[in-house]
Amino acid sequence: MVERGELLEHAEVFGNLYGSPRAPVEAAMAAGRDTLFDIDWQGGQQIRNSPLGREVVSIFILPPSMAELERRLRSRAQDSEEVIRGRMARAMAETSHWAEYDYVLVNRDLDETDRMVQEIVRAERLRRERQPWLNGFVRGLAAEFEGMAG
Repeated sequence: MVERGELLEHAEVFGNLYGSPRAPVEAAMAAGRDTLFDIDWQGGQQIRNSPLGREVVSIFILPPSMAELERRLRSRAQDSEEVIRGRMARAMAETSHWAEYDYVLVNRDLDETDRMVQEIVRAERLRRERQPWLNGFVRGLAAEFEGMAG
């Protein structure tokens, strides 16, 4: 898929290959649906630099502390000790990319962070450039005004 250009982004992270297929994302966008990615800074950079980049709203989520990040990684019980050590060793390098993002959240509480992400998505949908129908609507208001004034 990488060789055929079928991925929006791809990276090797902690010895695993990750990628996001282009076709389903483009189909979702064409249907007016939002697409949320849970990707590292490398993937985010690739998507922001892609032809879809102007549609991207980027959110970097920081842990409340490195100790809490380590506790969360351990409590998931999904990774080996070696993988956890590797993730912690890379955490500061990953975190150094926070300023490249549109929004930065500190995940002190999962529910609150989820609410903030939803608020960002709602606000971004309301941006003028994301509402192309407004031009016609305002022209209609102007025509209505002209009819009332004339």
